[in-house]
Amino acid sequence: MDIFYASLVSLFVVFVSFSLHFVFYKTKPTVHKNLPPGRTGWPVIGESMEFLATGWNGHPEKFIFDRMTKFSPLVFRTSLMLEDAAVFCGSAGNKFLFSNENKLVQAWWPSSVDKIFPSSNQTSKIEAIKMRKMLPNFFKPEALHRYVPIMDIVTQKHFQNEWEGKDQIVTYELTKNFTFWLACKIFVSIDDAERVKYLSGPFESIALGILSIPIDLPGTPFRRGINAANFIRKELIAIIKQRRSELAEGKASPTQDILSHMLLFSDENGKSMVDTDIADKILGLLIGGHDTASSACAFIVKYLAELPEIYEGVYKEQMEIAKSKAPGELLNWEDLSKMKYSWNVACEVLRLAPPLQGTFREAITDFMYNGYSIPKGWKLYWSANSTHKNPEFFSEPQKFDPSRFDGKGPAPYTFVPFGGGPRMCPGKEYARLEILVFMHHLVTKFKWEKVIPDEQIIVNPMPSPAKGLPIRLYPHNNQI
Repeated sequence: MDIFYASLVSLFVVFVSFSLHFVFYKTKPTVHKNLPPGRTGWPVIGESMEFLATGWNGHPEKFIFDRMTKFSPLVFRTSLMLEDAAVFCGSAGNKFLFSNENKLVQAWWPSSVDKIFPSSNQTSKIEAIKMRKMLPNFFKPEALHRYVPIMDIVTQKHFQNEWEGKDQIVTYELTKNFTFWLACKIFVSIDDAERVKYLSGPFESIALGILSIPIDLPGTPFRRGINAANFIRKELIAIIKQRRSELAEGKASPTQDILSHMLLFSDENGKSMVDTDIADKILGLLIGGHDTASSACAFIVKYLAELPEIYEGVYKEQMEIAKSKAPGELLNWEDLSKMKYSWNVACEVLRLAPPLQGTFREAITDFMYNGYSIPKGWKLYWSANSTHKNPEFFSEPQKFDPSRFDGKGPAPYTFVPFGGGPRMCPGKEYARLEILVFMHHLVTKFKWEKVIPDEQIIVNPMPSPAKGLPIRLYPHNNQI
């Protein structure tokens, strides 16, 4: 039923966008020859509905593989998000796009991004470059080492508050709460559970709004995204003003979190960021810092419930670490470095259910790719599933096999849950830490079983269990 309503809303949005497009725009004829093979689908809306529908049905790779088979396994033409587009496939496509950043291609976001983050309007690419210069300090190894005990404390509190003493829980709801709480603690030092819950409510609407067709009408995902972002932004600006005051009075540390770092940061011209810019950047980090990891954590629960032999391998590894700790001693960086099998399991989950399905680039000049002409201005999409679920790169791709990540692991440009090249997710290591700390407490505290054995998976825009993955909990009685 949820999918049915989502389909109706999307059809309405597409119908409105179709009408407005013809009112305000003229279609430009394509003059380039030797374009990639493919089809553009319906006038204006292109193949957007087919692209979305395969995700709603739980098989986002079907859109990609059907066209790879029919047109080309390397690159095919389509029309998505009201734009002419080419989908680059396989490891060669990933390598080409990742290695030609700011040479032949650049990042591209739907126009909804600038409208939901208005302080970056017209300058999203410049702002993103600034952000990438700033983030390495926050995600460098010495900072990450410092986060592990903090993550352990938050994770323990999360399991105590939300899991322990419960016979049954809805996994996805709780993993979203967990990763959002962690992001609030690490990024802006908010640790109060009630405050975190108050702020977490609107975040799902923001993520859906960013990836929606930007029609600002009541009831549309885009309008809900704008309203939710405005609500969070107002709260963040109040937090920023308070932190400025605390820093001036010496009541806050310049290095305690990324908010302090941003408040004290100045560019090469000595210019500091204004509060609205900081609020938008924190907002973006909170979205990126919890949406993808919450999906990954939920699917770890799913696969460990389905595969008892994999669960036992993770349990054995984590119990060895737990038994090596003194009572009350927190996890540290060295403990996480011992979780090799657990991380292989997490990587296999990320291969089968990548939170990031793919992203767009934009051609900044005309160029040729595999004998085909790619016109300037075209949107270029890479898909994780074109390699993750492709037998050319992963034998028996539907089989869950953590040993794929032993030794040197998969071939370059085939395992891309965090993207690649200059735009690889800067929070990759942060995500690894929070996922491993979550796995440690999950398996040392519980076994569990799925309440709905054949629960459907929906991808919109990230994979999620249709009913949130309800599970029955069976606590361990470990005397660690």
